[in-house]
Amino acid sequence: MAQITAALVKELRDRSLAGMADCKKALEEAGGDMEKAAEWLRKKGITKAASSSAQGRVATEGAVSSYIHMGGKIGVLIEVNCQTDFVARTDDFKNFCKDIAMHIAGRDPFPMYVSDDEIPAALVERERTFQLEKAKETGKGKPENIIAKIVDGAVGKWKKDICLLDQEFVKDPSKDIRTLQLELSAKTGEKITIRRFTRYSLGDGLQKKEQDFAQEVAAQVASTAK
Repeated sequence: MAQITAALVKELRDRSLAGMADCKKALEEAGGDMEKAAEWLRKKGITKAASSSAQGRVATEGAVSSYIHMGGKIGVLIEVNCQTDFVARTDDFKNFCKDIAMHIAGRDPFPMYVSDDEIPAALVERERTFQLEKAKETGKGKPENIIAKIVDGAVGKWKKDICLLDQEFVKDPSKDIRTLQLELSAKTGEKITIRRFTRYSLGDGLQKKEQDFAQEVAAQVASTAK
């Protein structure tokens, strides 16, 4: 296990805005791994960026940002909110908006909702029914409680695939979009919210020769990350 130094605790403190004792505990639980420690704080609800009174305030400032894939084949519009116009004008905020818009363009499958609470209940029920029928067919003879766990896992994975905040960031798969949002919130001291987005694909819905535009975007994202 890595040594839990004061510098390491301070780094996590600056990143999460959590208390020093909580940061030390998180690092101990994570074996000194910074990313796992930050995740531990978030799951425990300790991260100040997620639980402070600032997060209860209405974030009405921000920006509508866009990303157009080279050649104009895919376009994304995204609205990201913060609490002050000052933060909205910072490079950190602008770069975040650009990165998330690029992620939406390049992710395959691309997200359909910001978070799972936006998914219609009827759609969730339909997916659960499908996964239940599938699990019963492939898992014949297995106990019902095991089948239930298989279904829960499959539905959870499905939600993760279509919800932006739960997706692994295309430029850094070690982090999901929710973590990036919390990191920016901790850095700026303001509530940061991805409110909505729209993704356009050239000729979507029209009969045409199939081309993997998402793959092209992903390749461009990979090149910019180097």
